[in-house]
Amino acid sequence: MSLSEVLNATLAADLKPRDEDLDLFGLTHQGLVRSDNQDQFLIGTLHRELAVHGTSLPTAQLPLRGERFATFAVVADGVGGSADGAAASRRAVETIARYVQSTLRCFSAADPAHEPAFVEAFRGAALEAHEAVRALGGDDREHGNPATTLTLAIGVWPRAYVLQVGDSRCYVYGDGALRRLTRDQTVAQDLVDSGKLTPEEGARSPFHNVLASAIGGQHPDPVVTAVNQLRDAVVLLCSDGLTRHVSDAELAEHLGSLRSAEQVCRDLLRLALARGGHDNITIIVGRARRARRARSGDSSVAE
Repeated sequence: MSLSEVLNATLAADLKPRDEDLDLFGLTHQGLVRSDNQDQFLIGTLHRELAVHGTSLPTAQLPLRGERFATFAVVADGVGGSADGAAASRRAVETIARYVQSTLRCFSAADPAHEPAFVEAFRGAALEAHEAVRALGGDDREHGNPATTLTLAIGVWPRAYVLQVGDSRCYVYGDGALRRLTRDQTVAQDLVDSGKLTPEEGARSPFHNVLASAIGGQHPDPVVTAVNQLRDAVVLLCSDGLTRHVSDAELAEHLGSLRSAEQVCRDLLRLALARGGHDNITIIVGRARRARRARSGDSSVAE
């Protein structure tokens, strides 16, 4: 490793957010029309752990949890308007959690030389979730197999990776601008990308909510996007129950005036419900604050 690489690695380590810098919150709501909630979410951090099998030392003085090397969040929106959709999203999130814990924790640093392998392992997480959801169905399913969207973001400082299947979304807000990191995998978006529909026509198309790719579906197409992490940037993951009621411009306005992850999640939920709440709504917001503050802990709530 050259001197410049060593210096860059040292600088990155110095800038890495501490646990108390993290401000993470998620919530889910069934909305005002649906009779149940088929969305699922999970926020987690991965740490190097020490399992003590015997010691004369006070365990309270030992660093049992160890250093955090990754932070992740996942949103899954069950497809089908039935219990099958709820089962699919639950199975997908459970599978992702196990995969991240077992396989992805092997990649404790996102060194550029290792990034292709990390991305391939990330895609493997989606395909493993796909097989787990497919196992829920049977050959005699009258309405096809259960399916779900899957949007997963994992930060391994100083890089972040977003995996997308379906039309739940991941955004990042920083330097006064909102950027969507995912592409909706819908039939309407395919028609827009091929030039057969304008973006405005795509938004009005009856195929706007028809998935071209889904976990558990016929043609899952996991796409991974890698970006650099920035301190004070705000990451938003959400199901389409939010974005069908709240525009990107409004998302940018709320994230730009964020006081806390919990506050902005609740404000966006209230806005979506005020406009009809026609679908299940799931929102996760996370940021790494530039200046450390008194630790309040990571929070999540299901409503």
